[in-house]
Amino acid sequence: MTKEKTPDFALLKKALQSLKISLDMTKDDIVRDSCIQRFEYSFELSWKSLKKYFLWNQNLHESNVRNLFREAGKAGLIDNVEEWFDFHRARNLSSHTYNEDLAEEIYLTAQSFYKAAIILLERIEKLSQ
Repeated sequence: MTKEKTPDFALLKKALQSLKISLDMTKDDIVRDSCIQRFEYSFELSWKSLKKYFLWNQNLHESNVRNLFREAGKAGLIDNVEEWFDFHRARNLSSHTYNEDLAEEIYLTAQSFYKAAIILLERIEKLSQ
């Protein structure tokens, strides 16, 4: 990626808008499952956006998700690195196991994630202009 073109975070923005729509709906099993799926791809786009941000702004080539969160914490892009580790854990659990208790836990995590991801998006967009 060259410095000539500012990175575009439109996919993350769209994913978070999609997650918000599901989170705002009256919860039932279908809505919960929709939120979980939207959380999964929103989370993936979040860390990939961080990777893009660091590559463009600091020429940092980091692929380890946990290290990206650590760097984001140091840079003030996220407020709570441990919380992002929890989001990562929930994302990993959501794709490997399915049961009602876990689904409820991930649904609640998706709510917290949305708030934190919106802050991340706002900060990376502002700093990338």
